[in-house]
Amino acid sequence: MAKVGIVMGSDSDLPIMKDAAEMLEKFGIEYEIRIISAHRTPEKAYEYAKTAEERGIEVIIAGAGGAAHLPGVLAALTTVPVIGVPIRSKILGIDSLLSIVQMPSGIPVATVAIDNAKNAAILAAKILAIKYPEVRERVKEYMEDMKKKVEEKDKKLCEIGYKKYLEG
Repeated sequence: MAKVGIVMGSDSDLPIMKDAAEMLEKFGIEYEIRIISAHRTPEKAYEYAKTAEERGIEVIIAGAGGAAHLPGVLAALTTVPVIGVPIRSKILGIDSLLSIVQMPSGIPVATVAIDNAKNAAILAAKILAIKYPEVRERVKEYMEDMKKKVEEKDKKLCEIGYKKYLEG
């Protein structure tokens, strides 16, 4: 049964939102992925949010560009935590970030960096890790792997200098 719902307002968001799916797969977390528009299919958004908990969804990752209402609409309709992924728009660039991060008091939406669905999945995993020890262990392993990679890069930089390092 899916623990995380990945939702986006349009299929044009899929190239960004696939990163969340791939990261959840690395953590072994089941998810569902849907296209639901807060504006074009508001009834579907309502139904999705209202039934999320009973369907076993414990965290929602919602990506949206432009006006970016989807994360806020879902958060207003469910007690399930919502993580918003602002997707860079072609017109203003950061309008989706501002739309998601400025939610009114009482309707929180956790927000990650623009186009960073990967971080949304990591945050979802950390939320689930509170309840699921196996997810907690996978998150710890992931963090340790990141640490090792940075240490390896630092060691290489110190050994060969920045010019050779940049040459590859």
